[in-house]
Amino acid sequence: MFTTFFYTLKAKGLDVSLTEWLNLMKALSVNLNNSSLTGFYYTARAILVKNETDYDKFDMAFEECFKGIKTENQITDTMLRWLDKSEEMERIFDEEKFWLNQQEELQINRDDVEQKFKERLKDQDSEHNGGSYWIGTMGKTSFGNMGGNVGGVRVGGKTGYQSAFSVVGARKYRDFRDDRMLDNRQFQLAFRKLRQFSSKLDIPKTELDINGTIDSTCKNGGYLKIEMEKPRKNAVKLLLLMDSGGTMIPFSNLLNELFQAIHKSNHYKDVKTYYFHNCIYSKLYKTPECENGEWIDTEWMFRNLDSDYKVIVVGDAAMAPEELYSDSGNYRGPNGGLSGEQWLLLLKQHYKKVVWLNPKMAPGKAPWREAETRIKEIFPMYKLTIEGLNEAMVKLMTR
Repeated sequence: MFTTFFYTLKAKGLDVSLTEWLNLMKALSVNLNNSSLTGFYYTARAILVKNETDYDKFDMAFEECFKGIKTENQITDTMLRWLDKSEEMERIFDEEKFWLNQQEELQINRDDVEQKFKERLKDQDSEHNGGSYWIGTMGKTSFGNMGGNVGGVRVGGKTGYQSAFSVVGARKYRDFRDDRMLDNRQFQLAFRKLRQFSSKLDIPKTELDINGTIDSTCKNGGYLKIEMEKPRKNAVKLLLLMDSGGTMIPFSNLLNELFQAIHKSNHYKDVKTYYFHNCIYSKLYKTPECENGEWIDTEWMFRNLDSDYKVIVVGDAAMAPEELYSDSGNYRGPNGGLSGEQWLLLLKQHYKKVVWLNPKMAPGKAPWREAETRIKEIFPMYKLTIEGLNEAMVKLMTR
């Protein structure tokens, strides 16, 4: 069984070394898990998992290997259905009022609660909502969910106070993964890496220069002499070019999250955003609708946005070969006498730092995706996941 667990962990993508595995076996031999499956779960996770981004992979491997093992705390599907009152409780649950009813100090004995839980689980044969004895919802029992007891064993439902001893059957670490698609918060965390502080900007001296003040005060015979300095500001200028429409429509919400995250990050010296359809040509659009006439000349962008701008291109690179290679391949607007490939090469030539983010990038070389394969040869391309975005930000900041 344990050998199967080892290979399942590896199959889920966890980097488990033989040394770590032997340490786990040693922990089991001295009963650090207290002869408990739950104890084994926490012991194994503590020894084998190096980063919280791998917790979800560990949980999936653990469930796959041990889901058939019966324990005295086994929760049946029927009971979980009894306890699933999430929609009803979203309507009637008033957390603030509920909390005010819990002012008295509660003395909770964990062993006693867990023993009672085992007894209720063994004897219960029907659904219970309300009350203070059986496993159920909305009552004051120590078991179930959405009840008024702030300690106990939480089973099923949605999290209320997060104060139960256990949360049964929930993949709590799914959002920790670094290979999942992004949301606004994760975008903002990644964009914080785009920081290049400078005190050379043409701004007034408004911050106290502590070292300068100490030095001047010493030279002034101990009489305080205040020195001020220019604040260090982020000197990064960002150019965001986003593919819009067509095969990018399924990713509209994702691109909106990215756009919002960048513009909420007001620490950049400058941010410019333009749009294109499938490939960059002689015109860039001002809005995601990509309407004819609502555009700027790409050459104007080259002239007015200098080479210090860090460029993020977002698109799925899903286009017909002629859209990339033909000088008449742009069916939404003018080509300007050049092919899409030539415009991309001009972009690379003009800007020092360019990365391409692809929400559905094929792994490795993908000859069946000819345009994507060629664009990968022009720009470093990363999949639009947490890990891919972080790698792209590091690339942009590398000298």
